[in-house]
Amino acid sequence: QVQLEESGGGLVQPGGSLRLSCAASRSIFSIPIMRWYRQAPGKQRELVATMLSGGTTNYQDSVKGRFTISRDNAKNTVYLQMNSLKPEDTAVYYCNALKNAVTYWGQGTQVTVSS
Repeated sequence: QVQLEESGGGLVQPGGSLRLSCAASRSIFSIPIMRWYRQAPGKQRELVATMLSGGTTNYQDSVKGRFTISRDNAKNTVYLQMNSLKPEDTAVYYCNALKNAVTYWGQGTQVTVSS
């Protein structure tokens, strides 16, 4: 069982930055895949960024060059650094972990990009 808790969301102006954190209840060293998803009002949840345990990362095209996923195994935390934010990035952002064919979700954190 893995419990995930996101933090770091908030209101930011277009062009601004936020860093989201996802704290896990146990060591993330053994979790093969960590991901960030987001869900905007009236839309389906979509995959934003993926990080494999070996360090490989992958991003949705719309966030490439602006978002960076990283992990700190010592702190059992995964981060999503978001720069050059746009109004269309407004959504609830969810942390996700996949281990032994079981998927775990956090409760989400709201990100609002607006002037």
